[in-house]
Amino acid sequence: MASDAIVEVTDANFDQLVLKSEQPVMVDFWAAWCGPCRALAPIVDEVAQSYNGRVKVGKMDVDKNASTPQRYGVRGIPTLLVFKGGQVREQIVGYVSREVIEKALDKSL
Repeated sequence: MASDAIVEVTDANFDQLVLKSEQPVMVDFWAAWCGPCRALAPIVDEVAQSYNGRVKVGKMDVDKNASTPQRYGVRGIPTLLVFKGGQVREQIVGYVSREVIEKALDKSL
């Protein structure tokens, strides 16, 4: 994890960190071998810093955690899911610009 604004989300802590969160949560589903995931990581870090305190940002390694991505139909990575009130509000698949991510987050604030 590159930033202290990002939490590591696992199958074990997903419900607690994401579904029970008071504030919106964006989860980045990624894998170490995924080139677009690595390209997206610095953007996710920047967004985590600029939205710190308003939006919780987490990363989930799909190779280490299989049940949560399956539960939410994550087929391709990177996938960003924005949760609010325990529900998926936005889904972004693939490498996107910071503006696209911020627009999705602003809708949930």
